[in-house]
Amino acid sequence: MKEGTLMTLMIFELKRNRIALAVWSGFIAALLFICLVIFPDMKDQAEELGSAFSSMGSFTDAFGMDRLNMGELMGFYGLECGNILGIGGAFFSAYIGVCALAGEEKNRTAEYLLTHPVSRSRIVLEKLLGVLIQILILNLAAVCVSLITTRFIGENLEMKEFLLLHAAYLLLQIEIAAVCFFLSAFLHRSGIGIGLGLAAVLYFFNIIANITEDAEWLKYFTPFAYADAADIITDAGLDPVLCMIGCAVTVVAVGGAFIVYVKKDIFA
Repeated sequence: MKEGTLMTLMIFELKRNRIALAVWSGFIAALLFICLVIFPDMKDQAEELGSAFSSMGSFTDAFGMDRLNMGELMGFYGLECGNILGIGGAFFSAYIGVCALAGEEKNRTAEYLLTHPVSRSRIVLEKLLGVLIQILILNLAAVCVSLITTRFIGENLEMKEFLLLHAAYLLLQIEIAAVCFFLSAFLHRSGIGIGLGLAAVLYFFNIIANITEDAEWLKYFTPFAYADAADIITDAGLDPVLCMIGCAVTVVAVGGAFIVYVKKDIFA
């Protein structure tokens, strides 16, 4: 492997993770398809569903059910499909992020890789690009399936809110992947549990922040806050402050991964 070989490691990383990417993308796409296909039957019961959801107390506040109209496709999509893509995408991003740099030591291929004339910064860069491409592929699959299915059922999505929602989930997944990528730079063995646990904690931070005003400060510590479907669809926009915090965390995490991995003692 030569230093000048363009993106060889990134391509290898994509090939190594192709099965996981196909499974996660297929699973999320299938769930989105199923949810959208049943919408025509669900919207006839929208009034009953709305009354039921509005009486669930804290559960209603946690998911913004009181602000979304389940009888409209965008409200249904934000609540049902949004949670599928948000949670599923977050877990997938955490998984590939936390395995990216630690994987070489875990699989005992680090010694072989580092004997080639490839700088550590180049390794980090290509691993990072591989992670980002996988996230983009998963989100592209979700968008395509959603658009095709809505046409199939004879419905139309509100494109502005739809694109904003997916942009928020993309940013959310990139942020979680970046943080897990940073953690991966410290690890010498598998950290899948750490990555998935972090994604779950961040998700519940947002739920807690939605339930009680005393915990609203948690919104500044979780990317799920700026990807809240109820806020995006109701306001037809993203929270600029929360998004900027998310971008800052992503940049710092990626920069930290480069610094740590370049200085790291690699155990073969």
